[in-house]
Amino acid sequence: VCLAYYELWLAAELVRIVDDNTELVEDLIAVSEARYRTGGSQQDVLRAELEGDRLSEQLIALRRQREQARADLGALVRMPMNYMPVAADELEVDEVAPQIEQLVAQAEQCNPTLQGLAAEIARDRAKESLACLQQYPDFQLGLGYSVVSDDHNVLSPVANGHDNVNFSIGVTLPIWRDKINAGISEAAHNRSSATLRREAERDRLRGTLRRQVAAAYAAIEQLELLRTRLIPRTEQTLTISTADYQNEKADFTDLVATYRELLALQVQVARTKATLASTLAQIERTVGCPY
Repeated sequence: VCLAYYELWLAAELVRIVDDNTELVEDLIAVSEARYRTGGSQQDVLRAELEGDRLSEQLIALRRQREQARADLGALVRMPMNYMPVAADELEVDEVAPQIEQLVAQAEQCNPTLQGLAAEIARDRAKESLACLQQYPDFQLGLGYSVVSDDHNVLSPVANGHDNVNFSIGVTLPIWRDKINAGISEAAHNRSSATLRREAERDRLRGTLRRQVAAAYAAIEQLELLRTRLIPRTEQTLTISTADYQNEKADFTDLVATYRELLALQVQVARTKATLASTLAQIERTVGCPY
């Protein structure tokens, strides 16, 4: 469900980014028209309008993707047909990757697969202890009490009405040593097998958590780089390119290339943030409980 929600948020965020860039494209069209009126090329105006048309095409595809994500999430949470889920404007993500040692320790306590294997080990140990007890004799003591009726309708003609009390003593000798030893070996093998499977599952979880934590760290570093360096510098470059184009110091191709780069970086921020949220959700699922 969390992964489906993050897909919905990403689609909605991309729609918002494209909507915001519509104003930027309108500014490009206005700049190219002003340049054309002062002797520039009409081709620049057409290319700016073409960028607007491409943006409209992307917006149609993204809106369709958003509706599909809403339908998928609604099906997962079993919402009525007349209600559709809506993503929040901002995705609350803890941009601090957890420590691998802490995650492994919590997985030991919470992961259902490890818990199931631990229960199997405890069961097999109990079976092994029971199999070992078969090496010793079993003593049985019994006490019986029977009510004897003196009614004239009883079957036995010698019934005198005295109740019957009896005692029994029995012993079971462990003489079938091969069978007993085979049972002990089987129980020990089952316990050892469950222990090895638990160790293998623990190693697999550690490897999975290491990969997921590494992916979370990479996403956090990428977000930091995009927000603090790449996007601010690209915005500054776009401003300078616009001014140079107005003063006939730059070509319109450079201006469009800078605009496309800025749009791509904004989209990358949204995708990276959704990827980080999905990775953290996968870490929580691997651990088995909130960390």
